[in-house]
Amino acid sequence: MRSSRSARPSAPYDFERLRASAVNLLTGGGFDASDPVYERPLTTLSERAAGWLAGMAPGLIWPDLPLGDRPGRVTGSYGRLRLIATAWATPGTAQHGDDAVAARVIEALDLLHEGHYNERLAETGNWWFWEIGTPAELARVCVLLGDRLDAGRAEAYLRAIDRFCPDADRRAGWPDASESGSNRADKASIVAFRGVAGRDPGKLALARDGLSDVRDGGRHSVFSYAESGDGFYRDGSFIQHGSVAYTGSYGLSLLIAVSESVALLHGSPWEVSDPGLRVVLDAVERSFAPFVHDGLLMDTVRGRAATRQAFSDRVAGHGVIGAVLLLAESAPEPYRSRFRALAKGWIERGGSRAYLRHADVPETRRAVAVLDDKSVEAAPGPSGHFVFPSMDRVVHRRPGWSVAIGMSSRRVAAYEAINGENPRGWYTGDGMTYLYTGDLDHYGHDFWPTVNPYRLPGTTVDTRERAGLDFTAYRPANEQAGGVALERRYGVAAMELAGDGVSLRARKSWFCLDSAVVALGSGITSTDGRRIETVVENRATRAEPYLGDGWAHLPGAGGYVFEGVSTLVETRTGRWRDINAGDDTEGAADLVSRRYVTFWYDHGVDPCDAAYAYVLLPNATRERTRSFHRARPARVLANTRDVQAVRTRSLLGATFWTPGTAGIVSVDRPCVVMLRRAGERLSLAVADPSRTVDVVTITLGRSAREVVSADETVSVRTGRTPAITVAVGGSLGRSHGVELSGSAPGSP
Repeated sequence: MRSSRSARPSAPYDFERLRASAVNLLTGGGFDASDPVYERPLTTLSERAAGWLAGMAPGLIWPDLPLGDRPGRVTGSYGRLRLIATAWATPGTAQHGDDAVAARVIEALDLLHEGHYNERLAETGNWWFWEIGTPAELARVCVLLGDRLDAGRAEAYLRAIDRFCPDADRRAGWPDASESGSNRADKASIVAFRGVAGRDPGKLALARDGLSDVRDGGRHSVFSYAESGDGFYRDGSFIQHGSVAYTGSYGLSLLIAVSESVALLHGSPWEVSDPGLRVVLDAVERSFAPFVHDGLLMDTVRGRAATRQAFSDRVAGHGVIGAVLLLAESAPEPYRSRFRALAKGWIERGGSRAYLRHADVPETRRAVAVLDDKSVEAAPGPSGHFVFPSMDRVVHRRPGWSVAIGMSSRRVAAYEAINGENPRGWYTGDGMTYLYTGDLDHYGHDFWPTVNPYRLPGTTVDTRERAGLDFTAYRPANEQAGGVALERRYGVAAMELAGDGVSLRARKSWFCLDSAVVALGSGITSTDGRRIETVVENRATRAEPYLGDGWAHLPGAGGYVFEGVSTLVETRTGRWRDINAGDDTEGAADLVSRRYVTFWYDHGVDPCDAAYAYVLLPNATRERTRSFHRARPARVLANTRDVQAVRTRSLLGATFWTPGTAGIVSVDRPCVVMLRRAGERLSLAVADPSRTVDVVTITLGRSAREVVSADETVSVRTGRTPAITVAVGGSLGRSHGVELSGSAPGSP
């Protein structure tokens, strides 16, 4: 953490220059409004502003947002005023520089200030609207309007911000609570814009120092790795609210807020110079890139935000792209070049036209710059296997497809449902398996209000009827959830399922290979008198499934190999409002429909030690699926309560729930193992997703003469039956690797 510097520059500072930079940041300044590429974003901004202006009613502001005692609607009203002010400040819009527009915005600001947001009021309802939502909008409006606000008005509005968001360090309504993670970053951004609007060097210093948490010695700095609670972890995870996997929601907010603060203060006496900034810079590739599929930010790390109609995975992905390009403008090399290459790849694979069709003016300006720069080569999407032990998430990626698995444990919440959002998220953390291919609208286009929430892909569920969730984040009792990664290319994910308030128990593993994911379940037991199901797929599609003997093919998704499953094709209807009734996120009441193809296993009523096995073949053709079923290149070695294992010609993966043997691998403690043979070389990785084991010893049924490489936690006894001892205790679920040579030929 870098220590605080003086709040005031040594010489008088040109605050008007800083405000001009802030306005450019908010409007995309410096672009040629006559360039045809800006026609769409300028037209969209103009039309939206015109619509909000036309709908304003004296004394009410907007009839569809009756204020009353609903702080979320106050935030929504300020948000609309911010958009109008943005149009007023942006060259090329119909509202640009219009005195009448500025006057109407100021009149509405007065009304809101007098009755709904001033320093004399007490917080009611959700604190977030008072301390982050509203001041974030108001501070930006003040920057945009600048001298159009007379001194008295400006001071009054800024006093309200100072009352509810005086700094990034503490919660105004609960001074004992130190802000952390996304909330701290958001507040630092607010204080920075407020400092610009009020020409206040003290506030600018507070914004800079708040990011580093100078006040408390860096304890809650956004520029340091978290060991518990909120923030980025060294393994790439991001947690908010203590236990929820939130890279794609709160993590994204943090990324955007930091990128704005860094850009706003860049080149000023209050420039962010904490060397810990690299934590956020590294997070772009470590924490975000694995979850961005062709410009979409995966729902498995978006929590309750996935139920926000206006905040689809595509919109969230655009947020990542915009923040990364903004960071690139001030980031040192090699970050700058890598960020621009990443963003260019995301934009192009997601469809450049689609991105520019939805981008605002600042996003368009940065996107056009990188797309037109021939020196920037678009980076491909990451290919490999990624394990995030601190948030129970696994992502397996190959060119053209990705599979993400959402798990949970006593450490990581299975779901969060608060503020009227995500009332049906019961099973999203029970092994829900997301398959991303070339269909970029699958999850973003009306998936969540129409999918059967009892039949989410990858889950094993009790079919009981459930009540809607409200104000809860549930962590199950199981220890085991996580996985192992071998050579960053292959891996095994595993989760012990403990049903929420029911007797259901199951052991679930996913074996992630070059072109397939093999899913095994065992020990499926329930005693509550209800039917238990495991869902293979529940795909929103107009395509017709082709059902073979022991396999199926679904155009746009790929192939499936299984035995004894049930199939259903149905059209389902729902409303976004049914899954999100938040004050500022409420969905529409209109009915929407999508057609689904569902494959599932029926384990019957009160199964005892039931099992399943199936294979996902993403993007496979019908012929390749048929061939895979016939040839069985991936074979199940075991699928019991004690061990689940899969073998291919060169790979062996195993989840050992107890000490045991699978193929040539024997272990003396529960663990997850992946092994690959290449000629005389043998690579092995092991992890303890339960975090309950100190040392595990692995014995191999193949000889090895020497150790090529090994992690410092690994010791090896070579010979005819090599023994590999791994100190997994305290490693927080991470993978440990070793490579041996001189092993005998043959399958693992």
